[in-house]
Amino acid sequence: MSAHFDEQGFVPLRVAVLTVSDTRTEDTDKSGGYLSAALAEAGHQVAEKRIVPDDVYRMRAEISRWIADPAVDVVIATGGTGISGRDSTPEAVAPLLEKPIDGFGELFRAVSFEELGASAIQSRTVAGLTNQTLIFCLPGSTGACRTGWEKILKSQLDHRTRPCNFAQMFRR
Repeated sequence: MSAHFDEQGFVPLRVAVLTVSDTRTEDTDKSGGYLSAALAEAGHQVAEKRIVPDDVYRMRAEISRWIADPAVDVVIATGGTGISGRDSTPEAVAPLLEKPIDGFGELFRAVSFEELGASAIQSRTVAGLTNQTLIFCLPGSTGACRTGWEKILKSQLDHRTRPCNFAQMFRR
């Protein structure tokens, strides 16, 4: 483990938040709003927040733009991870991932099982790394975003978390 991380306090990451929804607006986007507020409260910088329809190509375009932007370290998407209707976030994001992080979806469903029971199986959360950009896709409910943030992402995006975390890959 690099002494670089041991010698300094919290290191904020630059995080883009994407809400996937055919119906949400800035006024009604509670999940994207929650994530943006939680990130800021934790000390991270919200690089950008956007809402796009549940359309594979619009999602890919937005996430690809952030992947190519050196000012974005992490993308957190909310919505479109279910199994009904137009839910297509996993299909949009999976082809963009150079290194899938399968354990994220597994852990999210395990944690959600404690809260929801067997209904957690319907969540198709995905995550991965591309061009040194971490991408996490959460369900659209604010409760699911809270679970994903509080139980997994908050600690994994903090380089002080031991024994390891995702934030260590960002050298500043």
